[in-house]
Amino acid sequence: MDDRIDIKENYVYQLNKSLLAILLKDRSSKKNIIWATDSYLKRGNGYFPLDNITVKAITGRNGVVIKPRVEKSKREQSVRIKQKAEVFTPSWICNAQNNLVDNAWFGRENVFNCEKDKTWLSIKEKIIFPTGKSWQDYVKENRLEISCGEAPYLVSRYDTVTGKWLDVNERIGLLDRKLRVINENVESEDDWVKWAMIAFKSIYGFEWQGDSLLIARENLLFTFIDYYVEKFGNYPIDEHLKEFAKVISWNIWQMDGVKFVIPNSYSSIPKIHDSLIDNDEKEKSCQDCSKNSNKLTDIYCKVKNWETNRSIKFISLLKNKS
Repeated sequence: MDDRIDIKENYVYQLNKSLLAILLKDRSSKKNIIWATDSYLKRGNGYFPLDNITVKAITGRNGVVIKPRVEKSKREQSVRIKQKAEVFTPSWICNAQNNLVDNAWFGRENVFNCEKDKTWLSIKEKIIFPTGKSWQDYVKENRLEISCGEAPYLVSRYDTVTGKWLDVNERIGLLDRKLRVINENVESEDDWVKWAMIAFKSIYGFEWQGDSLLIARENLLFTFIDYYVEKFGNYPIDEHLKEFAKVISWNIWQMDGVKFVIPNSYSSIPKIHDSLIDNDEKEKSCQDCSKNSNKLTDIYCKVKNWETNRSIKFISLLKNKS
């Protein structure tokens, strides 16, 4: 397995001590994201589904705690599929579906690559934009990956099934495509950072399980690093890393995609592992939730409106569309 695939939390912590803390932030609760999975129960206190993930819990002597799916055992992959319907889509399918989005936007096929036998061949020539549309328009387009897992539709540092490392010029994620366009059209570092920030602010995704969410956030941050290094040949400064990490912590958030709240965040549910709650207690908790629906109002997940720089409930965006 390529060492570049698994972004070790100890490495992120050593890179800049505040980075990991930023990537663990839950902007809705103003605390940290929670584990929201029972995969780590054997580690004891601090690793239960409703426990917040702390820097201490995933660094130092605790060793490598969180791993991408391709490095998990087949047994653990199977358990997570059965319990949480966790399925990571092969990169070639992500590419094919992302291509459909771009086919519609550009009005033509094979813009970024040509699909071939469950893989693809990247187009090497500079991307040409249709009449009436510019590269800036493309970078500004909002994109959302629901139940994003490790965010394979947004960024593709590696193939989620085979674990193969993908060079920058082979990547197929929605954010990858925006950054490619920026690399092709921007020369100065200041302008590049400006447009890269616009691209990151246009990309969204939500996920239930905290470990997958952290991996998704790390994948986005290191995608920024990869493209920056590809363009300028050196590492971005700490200030840029922290600013992009803050945007990522807003735009890639933890959410129950059915109720639009933090997973298992109902105030009436006891904060113990779900398997320890008997059926009668579960039913009572659900009844309490329905009777006291106002208790949920302050745990609805929030996202940032980057134009106004104000946070809003994600559910309000859906209501406005209906």
